[in-house]
Amino acid sequence: MLTNAPKGTKDTLPREVYKWHFVEDAFRDMCRRYGFKEIRTPEFEHTELFKRGVGDTTDIVQKEMYTWEQAKRSLTLRPEGTAPVVRAMVENKLYADVQPGKYFYDISCFRYEKPQAGRLRAFHQFGVEVFGTNDMMADAEIIALGADFLDEMGIKDVKLHINSIGCPKCREEYKKVLKEFLAPKYDGLCDTCKDRYERNPIRILDCKSPEDQKAVEGAPRMIDYLCDECRGAFEDLQADLDALGIEYEVDPGIVRGLDYYTKTAFEFISTKLGAQNTVCGGGRYDHLSETLGGPPIPGVGFGLGIERLLITMEESGIEIPEPEGADAFIAFIGDAGKKKGLGLMRQLRKEGLHIEMDDMARNMKGQFKLADRLGSKYTIVIGDDEIANGKAVVKTMATSEQQEVPFEEIEAFIK
Repeated sequence: MLTNAPKGTKDTLPREVYKWHFVEDAFRDMCRRYGFKEIRTPEFEHTELFKRGVGDTTDIVQKEMYTWEQAKRSLTLRPEGTAPVVRAMVENKLYADVQPGKYFYDISCFRYEKPQAGRLRAFHQFGVEVFGTNDMMADAEIIALGADFLDEMGIKDVKLHINSIGCPKCREEYKKVLKEFLAPKYDGLCDTCKDRYERNPIRILDCKSPEDQKAVEGAPRMIDYLCDECRGAFEDLQADLDALGIEYEVDPGIVRGLDYYTKTAFEFISTKLGAQNTVCGGGRYDHLSETLGGPPIPGVGFGLGIERLLITMEESGIEIPEPEGADAFIAFIGDAGKKKGLGLMRQLRKEGLHIEMDDMARNMKGQFKLADRLGSKYTIVIGDDEIANGKAVVKTMATSEQQEVPFEEIEAFIK
């Protein structure tokens, strides 16, 4: 019996992997232009990293992590990128480098969720993080990076939504008001949110249960309870976005699904993805480093789902250019032609050319058909006569034009 891929995972086949290369290369280039350097972290971490960092009242920690015991330690597959990068920053003392520190990553993540369009259990993310500055210009800069990247990918049907979710100081007052609002509706909350009611009622706003979503309709807004510092920071963010020429909508409903966020929260929302419509989301997390045992280092960042990005591009009718075919195909006649062809193939490959050759003993007609299917620009024919003359017959596939080319000049001819 065939063993299929686990539910919620997806193979990326050769016929579509070029799309991934395209967006990965574009994201790396965008990060280069913005001065971000790549960082890579392990695919699994100690479980306490996510319990402390992401928050034990979040859906991720409560329901979605892949966790196991190994050598009396609890380990978890990475469900998101920020906490591991902050851990790496603290552990390796990257805060001692020139600040702010600006990092990007291209990673795989794992969450036990109900699979649906744009949401898998094994998925991939682009992300950026900035450490060491409280200035809202950093928030505006990463938002600009996300906006520029989506624009260069040709995605137009996205809107930037921003909010402020305050700091621990003003959030305490908001929690009291929110609990008062939810108290009459407590019995109708799901069991998870009943627990959150006491521990972190703000998480109820992010619950996906239809009953709980209905319960929070008309709830007080965090943005109305900001302290002077958070209100001023939110005004600075909007001023910086205006200066950058980035359009946005203030959306008090944006809370994000992770406990570490403070002040800025934002999402790029697509009109093409239905319910799972957030292509890119992030915000500020000024206390995460301390929560993980490090020094007080502010941070801000975002995550961008690659699967959702590719779906959005497809739904928008954006065509990603397919890779070019082989530079040349070597068709051979006889054993001597094969040996000469093998030597020439390796020589040309070492010079950086994409060269193909038949290894299934096809006849000459079959070799030409294969060259055509591989999209080869040229087909080089080598047999006893060509070896004796010191010249191969080179056919330009697009025009069917043929000419003799000395073996020592083939590289230059193809290039």
